[in-house]
Amino acid sequence: MSQPAPEAQPTKPSNWNLPNALTTLRIVMVPFFGAALLVDGGESATWRTVAYVLFAVAMVTDKIDGDLARARNLVTDFGKIADPIADKAITGMAFIGLAIVGDVWWWVTIVVLLREWSVTLLRLSVLKRVVIAAKDLGKWKTTFQALALGGLTLPLRDPDIPGWMQTPGEVLFYAFQVCLAVAVALTLYSGYEFFRDVWKQRHSLGTSEAKA
Repeated sequence: MSQPAPEAQPTKPSNWNLPNALTTLRIVMVPFFGAALLVDGGESATWRTVAYVLFAVAMVTDKIDGDLARARNLVTDFGKIADPIADKAITGMAFIGLAIVGDVWWWVTIVVLLREWSVTLLRLSVLKRVVIAAKDLGKWKTTFQALALGGLTLPLRDPDIPGWMQTPGEVLFYAFQVCLAVAVALTLYSGYEFFRDVWKQRHSLGTSEAKA
C-alpha cells in the first residue's frame, strides 16, 4: 500500500519584503524627525513643518505596512519585533522633543514612555507563550496619540505667523492638548488592561502545566 504524501509545510515569508522595508524606514526617520523638531530650540516654523511631514509619513506607513503584511501573508518574526519598536521610537521621540521645546509636560512624557516601553518589552518577552490581541481601546489610544503629537509638532503658536492666523493656531494648540489628555488616559487604562490580561493568561498557563 502506498503511503500518503506528506502535507506541504507553509512557506515562511522572507524578511526581505515591503512591510519590513517600511518598518525599517520608520526607524531610520526617527533621528531626522527629532532633529527637524529641535532646530533653533523648536522655534523654526519651517523645520517644525518638516518634522510634522516626517511624523505624518511615519504614521501612514505604520498603517500601510501592517495591512500589507496581513493581506499578503508577509508577517515575519522581524516584523513582529521591529514594528512595535518603530512605533514607540517615533512617538517617544515626539514626546521627548515636544517636552524639550515646552509644548508637553515632562511628567506626561515620562509616564507615557514608561507605560509604552514596559508594555512593548513585556509583549516581546512573552510573545511565544502568551498572545495578547490588540483591543479597540489600544487602537483609539494610538489614534488620539498620533493626532495630538502630530498637531503639537506644527508651529501653531509661532509669533512670526500673520496675526489673523494666531487665534486659530491657539485654538488648535489647545484642541490638540485635549487630544493628548485623552490619549494619556487611554494609554494608562489600556496599559492596565494589558498587564491584567498577561497576568491572567500566565496564571492560567501555570495552572495547566501544574495539572499536566
